[in-house]
Amino acid sequence: MSEAPLMVRVSGVSKGFGAGPSRVEVLRHLDLEVRRGELLAVVGPSGVGKSTLLHLIGLLDRPDSGTIELDGLDTATAGPEERARMRNQLIGFVFQFHYLLNELSAQENIALPMRIAGKPQREALRRASELLEEVGLADRTSAFPDQLSGGEQQRVAVARALAMKPPLLLADEPTGNLDRPNAEHLFSLIRELHLLEGLTSIIVTHNEKIAARCDRVFRLAAAVEQKLDV
Repeated sequence: MSEAPLMVRVSGVSKGFGAGPSRVEVLRHLDLEVRRGELLAVVGPSGVGKSTLLHLIGLLDRPDSGTIELDGLDTATAGPEERARMRNQLIGFVFQFHYLLNELSAQENIALPMRIAGKPQREALRRASELLEEVGLADRTSAFPDQLSGGEQQRVAVARALAMKPPLLLADEPTGNLDRPNAEHLFSLIRELHLLEGLTSIIVTHNEKIAARCDRVFRLAAAVEQKLDV
């Protein structure tokens, strides 16, 4: 059986911060390939560059050197408008904090990426309602963020990440602010949606139990040392 095509190819990527003697090299000559349909965990100690890697793949920052390809597209040559389009259409983001807009309902928060992309309001709200049902919050459509529990807020954030039906989901410590039961429930939901929506997913986590439930684990040990577990 042939392997699935690559969704993400990171080749020789380096990234540092600061200048002069205070400069810190966070990533150095990093290589990573993620195939369509994979659920990959990225783990490692704090400060080793896990979030930096995710931000680079998500086009929130640029590497100092090396290349990143998403679904066969070389992102190095993309200008600001093209990168914004790719973020909107190819990538769904989930962060440790939900970043929901307090003045919008759960349904409106989920619909926002679609409205930004120019989709009609009725279509956007219909898709938002479908996603709320998928994440088990069909009865919380009109609730505002401050009326939701922490676990519910993160489920809305996951639904918002999938609003544009992106092929790639990037999650940065999505369970980090949740207690154990809610963390396990949220990850189970992400796994379920990963399969249901046909996603390629990369999850940064400190939780080894969550990492063990992914297809593969990419361990960042230091700027010059990376290891991929089978």
